[in-house]
Amino acid sequence: MSAEADWVSRFADEVIAEAERRAPGKAIVCASGLSPSGPIHLGNLREVMTPHLVADEIRRRGHEAVHIISWDDYDRFRKVPAGIDSSWSEHIGKPLTSVPAPPGSEHPNWAEHFKAQMIAALAELGVEYRGISQTAQYTSGVYREQILLAMRERARIDAILDRHRTKGKTAKAPKQQGSLDEADAAAAEAAAEGSGAASEDDGSAAGGYFPYKPYCSVCERDTTTVTAYDDATTELTYTCACGHTETVLLSEHNQGKLVWKVDWPMRWAFEGVIFEPSGVDHQSPGSSWTVGAPIVKEVFGAERPIGPMYAFVGISGMAKMSSSKGAVPTPSDALEIMEAPLLRWLYARRKPNQSFKVAFDQEIQRLYDEWDALERKIDDGTALPADVAAYTRAVGTASGALPETPRPLPYRTLASIVDITTGHDEQTLRILRDLDPGHPITSLEEARPRLDRAARWVTTQVPAEQRTRVRDEPDTALLASLSERDRESLRLMLDGLAEQWSLDGLTTLVYGVPKVQAGLAPDAKPTPELKVAQREFFALLYTLLVGRDTGPRLPTLLLAVGADRVRKLLGG
Repeated sequence: MSAEADWVSRFADEVIAEAERRAPGKAIVCASGLSPSGPIHLGNLREVMTPHLVADEIRRRGHEAVHIISWDDYDRFRKVPAGIDSSWSEHIGKPLTSVPAPPGSEHPNWAEHFKAQMIAALAELGVEYRGISQTAQYTSGVYREQILLAMRERARIDAILDRHRTKGKTAKAPKQQGSLDEADAAAAEAAAEGSGAASEDDGSAAGGYFPYKPYCSVCERDTTTVTAYDDATTELTYTCACGHTETVLLSEHNQGKLVWKVDWPMRWAFEGVIFEPSGVDHQSPGSSWTVGAPIVKEVFGAERPIGPMYAFVGISGMAKMSSSKGAVPTPSDALEIMEAPLLRWLYARRKPNQSFKVAFDQEIQRLYDEWDALERKIDDGTALPADVAAYTRAVGTASGALPETPRPLPYRTLASIVDITTGHDEQTLRILRDLDPGHPITSLEEARPRLDRAARWVTTQVPAEQRTRVRDEPDTALLASLSERDRESLRLMLDGLAEQWSLDGLTTLVYGVPKVQAGLAPDAKPTPELKVAQREFFALLYTLLVGRDTGPRLPTLLLAVGADRVRKLLGG
């Protein structure tokens, strides 16, 4: 497999060729759309990362590319999320930019509050883009000619939509690759909240078809119905559920928007979009992606972008945080517990149509182990080309490298240390120095930001009952009841502490004590019987040190406890 065989390179090839056919010499436009109707979550991040990675690859090859993110902040406020005062229901139907921000927010409105969280996360992730506020576009009249065109062509649009209306009611959404459990399936439904397509009508009404939806000038809601329109004068009359009736000139009116199934293809044409992926909710038969192709061609004289469907992003763990926030986790939540390159890697290494999970539970330790192992393979030249490509896209962009931890110690080791020291800086530094006495860490800054991410994971994601609490005093009753064999194992352990006081040395020691007792060399390969003896020895050490038969990796635990305290607790 060549480096060019990864999915990002393949799409970049296709997009560059298509751009040269459609608009030679112009910047290649890749696009995303995000609705700040609530927390913009890790599923929505795939809407951004897929075109970001492709646009970045295009830039790496020396072509001009722009990644636009359309903030669908002129969408209607559809429902009050969990955790928000129910009084916000009075704003349902208003544009998101006309809804007050959640209580305590420093932002001027609902949309800006949730945009701000995503903007900060994208900056940390190294995503370069041009943001477009749809509120600004519509209310300033930027789309006026497109709106008037759509209204003149409403019969044609209605006919196109009518060919697909029955299909959407009976067809199932495309199947995603990868398995998801019931919790993920429920979250997948919630994921559609962040897309502009969610439950949008297509402009159909009893009085005829109109692709433009005004916001009422009295109540600001979109509970309006267009009752008449004159193509020659552009006079439009609408009624609102609040009782208001009004006639406006659409050639001057800026308080409304095209319905989603017309709005999206209009933007493809207006921005010259060549590449834009979308989720399952957009691409099922009869949906906006399907009907957008004939609408953009027959009405707006352009072509639909290249647009792969992306699969759902699941979560492992996170129950604690999601229950308190009433929502699936956001990129900001993930970046509190993992470094930006690792999060980028999760999106870069999987094809868009493959589902995957972002870990908030113990699985994050395995992910970091896998990441560190990949770095070692790259350093020694044994990594597969596609893995090298995904890694390269994770650690930097065409503009340069992302910040990294100078001494990237194992995440699980850092988490164990923080767990035991409860984040005490001096104790943490003492233990980090002891990990590798031949090449000691001299400052906590060498272990940051990974150390801080591990610390945040411990404090927010590890339940209190699973936290490690080292005993204050020896368990004298247990020590007195030990068999002669157990006493001997502790003596061997204590005798080796001084000489083996490093992470590697203690690893050799704790695994080697049962081998020595069995009459084997310390480097002997374990037999099934020896493995049983090792487990029993480990359980004894855990019980004497932390009062239960499991805990953090023993070498890390011993370093964290300290030699003097270990001797005291083991009866030495």
